Amino acid sequence: MGAVGTATRRAWDWSARPRLLEVSATATLVAMGVGIVSGGAVRLTGSGLGCSDWPTCTATSVVAPLQFHAWVEFGNRLITAAMTLGVVLVALASLRRRPRRTDLVWLSWGLVAGIFGEVVLGGLTVLNKLAPPFVMAHFLLGMVLVVNAAVLYGRCRAPDALPGPGPATPGGRVRVRATPSHPLVRRGHLLAARAMLGWTFVVLVLGTVVTSTGPHAGAPGVPRFGFSLHTVAQLHGSSVELLMAFTVATLWSLHRARVPQVVFRRAEVLLVVMVSQAAVGYTQYFTGDPVLLVGVHLAGATTLVVAMVLFNMGLYVHEVPEQHQTVAREVPGQRELARA
Repeated sequence: MGAVGTATRRAWDWSARPRLLEVSATATLVAMGVGIVSGGAVRLTGSGLGCSDWPTCTATSVVAPLQFHAWVEFGNRLITAAMTLGVVLVALASLRRRPRRTDLVWLSWGLVAGIFGEVVLGGLTVLNKLAPPFVMAHFLLGMVLVVNAAVLYGRCRAPDALPGPGPATPGGRVRVRATPSHPLVRRGHLLAARAMLGWTFVVLVLGTVVTSTGPHAGAPGVPRFGFSLHTVAQLHGSSVELLMAFTVATLWSLHRARVPQVVFRRAEVLLVVMVSQAAVGYTQYFTGDPVLLVGVHLAGATTLVVAMVLFNMGLYVHEVPEQHQTVAREVPGQRELARA
């Protein structure tokens, strides 16, 4: 019993380490991407109404019957359930973390609110027979969750400030903030990066309009928008071209300004992802929207959003004074304080 108690105590102490939340946030970000691709697979295989009811699969069964479309849809629900459990664990880890950081708590519980919103919106999408506005909202909320998870991932890697001299919170818990940050680039570059991030969501919205106008409705007989597919696809493509042009101009300005290499490297990654995504999108359009390419394009959209968020976050640096690094090396379990 003594060995079990010791092991339990060690596990409890380990759960308070900042490293646990950082690993959990990384896994959550990956899971969000998997969930979006999984949801896309439901639509692309025509399995959107494989489970015709919600929250059960059918009016008489919780589990899907032994049918392909039913299990594709039900499998996506299982993935969403696993993501929900994982997000709740991340939120609990943010509360358990020592020292506790308010920004990480808010971001973690934002994921909890968002994932439960996704569950409800997914149910409404099924009950409304995959009506395009619900499908669009379901996807866009998923992208907002990806942004939230990417910001949490980035913020977890920011070092903690040392506790101030003030009194601790009730229960003796110490709360800290991330160390102050300052930009690595000029104000004009910061504004350009924010504009790129905002325009990325315009591109995503237009992409969902194309999806809701074209084939791959998710199930037979699902209504489509009455727009011209050529027109909305052209509008979406033009928005992508504008984003790429703006990105290239920003990269050229960053190069001319001789920004730190770490900033320019993230910008290069972003441009590569953007060009690859555009190439897949145009190939998809001119080859009649094959299912596999549409799935790759969906995964690329998620990757683009993550790359855009990390590029924006990488324009700032959190500095750790030398005395913080010294204390971090001396205090057990506080190694994260010395990380940039």
